[in-house]
Amino acid sequence: MKYIILILCIGWLFGQLVRYFLRSKLGQFAQQVKAAAREEERAQRRSKDEGEIHVDYVPKHYQERSNKDIRGGEYVDYEEVKD
Repeated sequence: MKYIILILCIGWLFGQLVRYFLRSKLGQFAQQVKAAAREEERAQRRSKDEGEIHVDYVPKHYQERSNKDIRGGEYVDYEEVKD
């Protein structure tokens, strides 16, 4: 009978310790996720200035084309449309 009570007490104590450590680790993880989300939001606010364009990726064939000497340009005829 003593062994059963001892095993139950050790099991209960082990469960309490596991619960404590899981809560603390999950709390730390939640704080890290919140901090990362805040930092990402700040970065998005900084990068979205009115009238500016930011390009994240430029394909290789466009990079090669822009590196060549351009001796003029292509004339584009346009017509102004009045509202």
